[in-house]
Amino acid sequence: MLDKYKPTWMVEAIYQITPEQLRAHGFKAVLTDLDNTLIAWNNPNGTEELINWLKMMDEAGIPVVVVSNNKASRVAKALEKFELDFVSRAMKPFAVGIKHAQEQLGLSKDEIVMIGDQVMTDIRGASAAGIRSILVQPIIDTDGWNTRINRFFERRVMRILSRKDPEMEWKSGL
Repeated sequence: MLDKYKPTWMVEAIYQITPEQLRAHGFKAVLTDLDNTLIAWNNPNGTEELINWLKMMDEAGIPVVVVSNNKASRVAKALEKFELDFVSRAMKPFAVGIKHAQEQLGLSKDEIVMIGDQVMTDIRGASAAGIRSILVQPIIDTDGWNTRINRFFERRVMRILSRKDPEMEWKSGL
């Protein structure tokens, strides 16, 4: 039952994922969480590293779509300078928002990947949608109050999954 929370890959940071790695696995687009995956939850300005990564994806022709549980106004404000498409109120861990983004892109499940920092929402949502997933470490160590609850359960789930599969470990790429 906990296999629904198991990421396909575990990469230290989203910025370590390259277009070449994505293409090698047949991916044509990236779905990504917003808070603590692309930007720090409490600092929407982003980093030079983020800007460079988004530019690299754009130049490679790999669209990046943000799939967030936040309301539209929050996501739009955070993304305005990055000019990214997004799905708000995605209802992760359910598949609704991820499927909506997939339809927006017009791609098959095998051609997209979900990247996120939370097992309980991002990875479980990808599993529910039938797509592969990449778990990344949170950009910062602090979380909003609602995410702290998820992290509590996430630690226990990851401990059990790691015992079952010792290959689950952080890597610097796909």
